Amino acid sequence: MTVITRFAPSPTGYLHVGGARTALFSYLFARANKGDFILRIEDTDLERSTEDSVNAIFEGMKWLGMENDGEVYFQTKRFPQYKEKIQQLLDDDKAYYCTCSKQRLDEMREAQMKAGGKPRYDGKCRNLGLTNSDDAVVRFRNPQGGDVTFDDYVRGVITTSNQELDDLIIARPDGTPTYNFTVVIDDIEMNISHVIRGDDHINNTPRQINIYHALRAEIPKFAHLPMILGDDGARLSKRHGAVSVMEYAENGYLPEAVLNYLVRLGWSYEDKELFTKEEMIKLFDLKKVNKAPSAFNTSKLNWINQHYIQQADSERLVELLKSRLCVLDIVVPHTINLINVVEMFKERAVTINEMADLALFMFKDIETYDEKAVKKVFKQSAIVPFETLINKMSAVGDWASANLHDLIADTVAELEVGFGKVGQPLRVALTGQSSGPANDAIMHVLGQAESIRRTENALQFLIAKLKKQGLI
Repeated sequence: MTVITRFAPSPTGYLHVGGARTALFSYLFARANKGDFILRIEDTDLERSTEDSVNAIFEGMKWLGMENDGEVYFQTKRFPQYKEKIQQLLDDDKAYYCTCSKQRLDEMREAQMKAGGKPRYDGKCRNLGLTNSDDAVVRFRNPQGGDVTFDDYVRGVITTSNQELDDLIIARPDGTPTYNFTVVIDDIEMNISHVIRGDDHINNTPRQINIYHALRAEIPKFAHLPMILGDDGARLSKRHGAVSVMEYAENGYLPEAVLNYLVRLGWSYEDKELFTKEEMIKLFDLKKVNKAPSAFNTSKLNWINQHYIQQADSERLVELLKSRLCVLDIVVPHTINLINVVEMFKERAVTINEMADLALFMFKDIETYDEKAVKKVFKQSAIVPFETLINKMSAVGDWASANLHDLIADTVAELEVGFGKVGQPLRVALTGQSSGPANDAIMHVLGQAESIRRTENALQFLIAKLKKQGLI
């Protein structure tokens, strides 16, 4: 059997994490079985579907590297096929027209619920032989006896009594088809062999299977994936952080990290945590998908992303860093080589955005020094170290090849003070704060003129501070 899977999002918003995980599992199953992966846009909700949402889906899929096979299908372009199949069911007496008003249906359901029953259509029009009219819907004639059973890859055998199912509407009064009908027609005509989707569709599956039977079509295999929860156990939502795939891109995550994290949301292979895309394809097995809901853990995603940043090619990270700095309206001085900046921070940064934030002090003047750092290290005892450092930096002939660590060490030895008495004031002078990379590494990236300028500025700030305090 040729394996053909599909991802069929509705373009009513962005590509969210849950949808991306469903797409990934469908994609991996197809690739693992040398099959095809189809992208289908279910845009029959004309009021809520937007072109921006369609583009957001395309953008998210492309960013994650999940390429579809063949054309992209749009349900709105397939109305003639749906109309033909609706007529077929009507001709075969597998569907019928219904003219029950909304008021009647509401009153019927309210009465059923008050009686402790399940709200469902009572079949009033089922055997009236009505013809089409402006207010008529088309209902599928669901079997009234027997059970619907299917063996789900994740949930196992699921059985539903047909008495629990009512005659669902498959076409509205204006002729537009409904979801449970269109999805079946599409899956039949696209030869979908495996339907992989969220477990919120489990209740739809028995209804759809009955439509397959009515059309005498082969029924695909089903796999219903558990939902994704936030780390607090509640359904994943905005308050748990970004839930749109492209928000993770905007927040400085790498696509391979997000992909790696998504594959671990409900699936595992032994105790392995990190997977290349090729390893995912080779190892993925639907039967190893967990039945229990998955908890989204941002800390785990951050750990994975940091790993991929550390492993990434520095030139690629430079381009990503440039994009982030552009968003922040930061102009990089021509004297600074971003490769050196990336190499300095790639072991420290969790995201590209954090890398940009950590490196900001290199790209613009220090407007203020950290107050705690100033109080701690900008003391009278720092004047001579600053002056000595400025003299030694000015005397360097070839800055690129100079051993700047030795320059700082020589200052410590010459003044016969602890390393902190020189290194700590210098760090604040270079960065405006008390923490950061090694001073010599910062100086190499900043360049000779800028390192001297920042140290001179710190010295003048210190002298002005001491004068104001009446200490000199």
